[in-house]
Amino acid sequence: MKNKIQYLINLSGICLLLFHIYGCASEAENLTVGKWTINFNAEKKVLDIYQDSKLIGNALYAAYQLNGEEITTPAYSSYKITTRRINDAFGSGKVFTVTYTDDRFPKLVQSFYLYPDKDYFLTDFTLEDKNGVASNWMAPVHIAQMPPILQAGDNNRALFIPFDNDAWVRYQSHPLTFEKLTSYEVTAIFNNDNRQGLIVGSIEHDNWKTAVLIGNGNKDNVGSLVCYGGVADKLTRDVKSHGTVKGKKVKSPKIFFGLFGDWCDGLEAYAKANAVIAPQTLEEGCSIWLEQLGALQFNLTYEKALEVSDFYKENLQNHHFVNADNTVYIGLDSGWNSFSEEQLKSFIEKCKANGQVGGIYWTPFTDWGRNPDRTIDAAPQYKYKDIYLYADGKPQELDDAYAIDPTHPAIEAMMKETSELFRRTGFEYVKMDFMTHGAMEADKWYKPEISTGMQGYNYGMKLLNQYFGDMYINLSISPVFPAQYAQSRRMACDAWNKIKDTEYTLNALSYGWWQKYIYQYNDADHIVLRDATEGENRARITSGVISGLYIAGDDFSKEGPEEAKNRAKKYLTNQAVNKVATGEVFRPVEGNGQQSENIFIRKDNDGTFHCAVFNYGENELKVNLSLERIGLKAATEYQVTELWDAQHFTANNEITVTIPPKDVKLMEFKQ
Repeated sequence: MKNKIQYLINLSGICLLLFHIYGCASEAENLTVGKWTINFNAEKKVLDIYQDSKLIGNALYAAYQLNGEEITTPAYSSYKITTRRINDAFGSGKVFTVTYTDDRFPKLVQSFYLYPDKDYFLTDFTLEDKNGVASNWMAPVHIAQMPPILQAGDNNRALFIPFDNDAWVRYQSHPLTFEKLTSYEVTAIFNNDNRQGLIVGSIEHDNWKTAVLIGNGNKDNVGSLVCYGGVADKLTRDVKSHGTVKGKKVKSPKIFFGLFGDWCDGLEAYAKANAVIAPQTLEEGCSIWLEQLGALQFNLTYEKALEVSDFYKENLQNHHFVNADNTVYIGLDSGWNSFSEEQLKSFIEKCKANGQVGGIYWTPFTDWGRNPDRTIDAAPQYKYKDIYLYADGKPQELDDAYAIDPTHPAIEAMMKETSELFRRTGFEYVKMDFMTHGAMEADKWYKPEISTGMQGYNYGMKLLNQYFGDMYINLSISPVFPAQYAQSRRMACDAWNKIKDTEYTLNALSYGWWQKYIYQYNDADHIVLRDATEGENRARITSGVISGLYIAGDDFSKEGPEEAKNRAKKYLTNQAVNKVATGEVFRPVEGNGQQSENIFIRKDNDGTFHCAVFNYGENELKVNLSLERIGLKAATEYQVTELWDAQHFTANNEITVTIPPKDVKLMEFKQ
């Protein structure tokens, strides 16, 4: 009997040992943390993930490319499961880790970060090999067939989010009838009737360009879902494949994955999670109210810049077009390099005398001359051909400019020289344009440790922050991410004066408003009033007011068109409208537009509620507005003021709003 007992004890010890080596014990293969449960399938080496007992990710596995071959976690022969407690910037929770080993492959450590009070989990994985490992494609989320997560119906959608804002690219809300859809960095898969939505995307942007690839399912549900680092295509502005991340330990991007009662809340939570990973270290800066001398373009002169400054002082700043501290930013756009240094100083002196802050423009990662043999003024030991980002031995051209290597020492020399000029002449605001050039994949970089476009871009942006970090930085043409290097970013590409420009800008607000939570302000581009109807003027101004930065862009010099000046005096000085321009963003009510949504709302902390309804068409539009649908109480009576025409009325349950052609109604609701 004693021997039998000893045998049983030894057998138990062997099983315990096998569990630690191979994961043979089942009780450790499940973990529940608050609303989250993970079940590991030991036979298939995949995971099922439940949120509030609802299956939202089934048979999930990780995958990567190694020497041109796709390797998946189910291909590994052995695994070990561990859990540990964490207390990090996201909160307190647990990490569920599966460590895969196999003599054929590098060790793979797959981690799931679970927080009991969050509507999302995070996941990533690492590859480890003492002899080094390299991959240019790593997918922490790989699901062959998504479980049904949305209410069945005809109004299920998936969002296309662009990588950058170049070439007038548009956001898009798609019915689930596509063969496949690639969205960059993040997507939302949602039901527009009840608003429930799944948000999936990367919250790390140091090494990888990330995409979400969605396969075809049916009108009620998507098919496959893969979120991976390693995308490089025409919409990331690349002609080469994604660079390779290498080292003894290589990490995938960290992925955000969660189901939300409202897809808009989900995208805002996603943005805030990005800000947890990479918070802004820049100081609060810019006024919301700006003049950007965009309409002058290359007709900009020193004399005209002074005249515009005076126009603002004499006609707008004293009539409500001014920030709370009584300042306005006046920004010189491209073309300022025709000014002498003394003229730049004099312009700043004029601005200060007029209660204004001076801004300027630069493109740090481009060569517009496209002359390879030209000497670089700031670093005369180099020629421009030394600093290009080459693809297959050829300079890369985008937007009629050659891309240059952000890691080259000549770029740092140019940053140092340019920032010293701006600082010496008194500028406090700088618009940085055509930034995507610095993120392009390339044959190589000057710094040998850089091996991907995003690594090169981050290197350059850190330098930019080093030299310009005491100024307010506004990104124009640029990737959405990384976001920690600037206070604001242009939401879309160039927009001007017509209703089509308003609609295009509001397409970006419709599906990219959440970027307010990774930047201090969204930038809706300059508002141009000339050569447009008065309704188009109201709509264009409102698009800026509800987006973030409020930027005027007409030629207000003495020779500038009188129409633009008169419209500015009439429409840029509406006190009630301008009071709404706090820099806080409006968000869409719906998410099923083929182009842009046309109803946007904002709830303020003081209980005030605003709703903007746009008409992009040529004919009058009547909109039946459900108060409950826009976020108000249906049975409550509200006092409503239309801020453009100052009309007052009461509303409850539902109201009909009539918008003239190519116009807008901006309404304020109070109880």
